[in-house]
Amino acid sequence: MDVMPEIYADRIAAQCAGEEFALAVVTATKPDFYKQAPVVAAAAARDVPCFVIHTGQHYDDVLGHGLEEYGLEEHIGVDLGVRGNLTEKTAQMHRAVAELVDELDQYDTTVLPIVHGDTHAAGIFPQAWLFATNQRVAHNEAGLRGMAPEYDAVGSPESFVTAQWEGDWKIERSEPFPEQYDTFVGSAASLYQFAPVELNRQHLVDEGYPVAVDGQKRIPVVGNSVVDTVEMRGEVELAESVFDRYPVLEARDRWIRVDIHRRANLRRDRFTALVEGVVSLVERGYNVVFIEMTATGAALERYGYREQLERLAEQHENFLFTGLWKKHAHVYEFLQSGQCFAELTDSGSMQEELNQIDETICLTARFNTDRPETVFDANTNLLVPPISGEHVRRMVEYVAETESVRREIQSGEKLYGENVGDRIVEFLVDRRETGAFEWTHERLGFGDDSDQSFEYL
Repeated sequence: MDVMPEIYADRIAAQCAGEEFALAVVTATKPDFYKQAPVVAAAAARDVPCFVIHTGQHYDDVLGHGLEEYGLEEHIGVDLGVRGNLTEKTAQMHRAVAELVDELDQYDTTVLPIVHGDTHAAGIFPQAWLFATNQRVAHNEAGLRGMAPEYDAVGSPESFVTAQWEGDWKIERSEPFPEQYDTFVGSAASLYQFAPVELNRQHLVDEGYPVAVDGQKRIPVVGNSVVDTVEMRGEVELAESVFDRYPVLEARDRWIRVDIHRRANLRRDRFTALVEGVVSLVERGYNVVFIEMTATGAALERYGYREQLERLAEQHENFLFTGLWKKHAHVYEFLQSGQCFAELTDSGSMQEELNQIDETICLTARFNTDRPETVFDANTNLLVPPISGEHVRRMVEYVAETESVRREIQSGEKLYGENVGDRIVEFLVDRRETGAFEWTHERLGFGDDSDQSFEYL
């Protein structure tokens, strides 16, 4: 598949012509749109030159709507146009970045890209940029490493909760795949790594990354820019409410919203456990709204569950089966409405968002999590590993019917700070004259020849 990056030369020129320094905010998927938008907004507020590099991974009317919803479209300097499977995206990104660098070479501007989180772009873009420019990048939401509690696989729901909130945890970063790989390798080509919490910084330090070089911080703990997004969305006036679109969500309350899309959870055994757990909850009278993500839809077809869920929706008024909600603001509206009791999710971002949102409980359908601080520090999250349909149902029921657990989750500590986008931009502006790469002899104090040209032989 040929890669065809679309370069908006006028937008790049507007940010780079005559400028010594510019930020390039990298977006790839839906979470990037709403977590990187605060960085773009903060740069604009500080009059810092900034444009968006969009990889093109989420581009359709639904998945790509966040570019419009969060005001990023007008800032896009290049759409790299990557498509296909992981191998194709990786190869295309390298070629597209090389073309972008050719465009940027006409300007005497230091361009510092900022990637985000654990998307494939966070892993591959830094490598492509490093190889094309001999420069490194900045990483928003760095240091995400999977951890798992030591719990009894056949224990009761109560023992599962106790083990998670009070027991020992260990590094277990084989999942999610490829996100754990991407965030791990992305660190290697990053000069600055913005850690959401101290635990993330400690992961990076344990892996050998320097907290500071020559007295300058490299791994600041800044919080998570999703808190800015939650605040921004709370101020939005919606022309159409989510309750206008789905009136049953207002007619009933205590909904359990289900969204499942991780590759590991689309394996037959896990997906079966999750679907059977949902069906059992519906049959026991719980109100459930099941969101069909793109990957979820493929699994429903592959394992023959679509017709079962469609029949369930026809037979039970307490079950709503919908496609992906286009507007992210609708998700926040529902989660903050008081109508949603819990979110059963395998999303990493949702674990962070629900730490900030008190009204809805977070139940994470995974065996491990790369946001473990939401469990053992804040107690605003619980893992519901898809061991079996019965286990999923019992765990959700236990939380739903145990007031002390619900109260603990909904009163947990807020972990992720405030004004995070501005903190990131301020940090980078203060270091705008610092080079984005140093050779070992420079770091050790044996001279500086950074003004000499260098080419690979």
